[in-house]
Amino acid sequence: MNADINFYFDPVCPFAWMTSKWVRQVQAQRNYTVDWRFISLRLINAEVDYDAHFPPEYEAGHTAGLRLLRVAARARAEHGRESVARLYEAFGTHIFEAAPDTVSQRTEGERRGTREFVEPILTEAGLPLALAEALDDDSWDREIRQETDEALGLTGKDVGTPIIHFEPPAGVAFFGPVISRLPDEDSAAELWDHVVGLARFPGFAELKRSLREQPQLAAFGVSADTVGLQEDWHGGSRRQKK
Repeated sequence: MNADINFYFDPVCPFAWMTSKWVRQVQAQRNYTVDWRFISLRLINAEVDYDAHFPPEYEAGHTAGLRLLRVAARARAEHGRESVARLYEAFGTHIFEAAPDTVSQRTEGERRGTREFVEPILTEAGLPLALAEALDDDSWDREIRQETDEALGLTGKDVGTPIIHFEPPAGVAFFGPVISRLPDEDSAAELWDHVVGLARFPGFAELKRSLREQPQLAAFGVSADTVGLQEDWHGGSRRQKK
């Protein structure tokens, strides 16, 4: 697919979700086409000892993300690339735009990787329930790994999600931008132009700070009129050590 933007996402990354909401605003204003592609945090960290390096909930969360990407990969194969846009939007809405489930005995990460979670989302996205069979089908991991490597080949490996490739194949690619607040409609395209303008400068490499606000998402208990708690993210993630 020839698109104006290739957007690489992991469905369980809140910052990828927030950036995707902004990109959809820009897409509507500029009539961009977007190809929603895959990058798996679980595969990136395949050799990492989660118990030693991450907070306790991360392994289940990243594993759920990989399982959801398997469903998305099968949807793309059987129903076309445009189906991924609908499916990612439905995933993100259910994961991040609702308050955490305090009734279930499972963690949020464990719950998101189940048929119970996925099947209503498939119905909402207008896709067949049979796609949920891909949750346990690791034959899709090769394709997901291929796109993960493709994304990291555009930016280098010391990044997180999302990765955006603007005007591929020759255009600029960058990690993020990481945003915790969604710009209003009037500011969305202006922010996009600033980001792309900076990234297009041939000598530009990085502009970064590790302090982040929790994003303005219901899953974090942060409303659009409040400011989230500031946290220090190490190396683009909540890893406790390198």
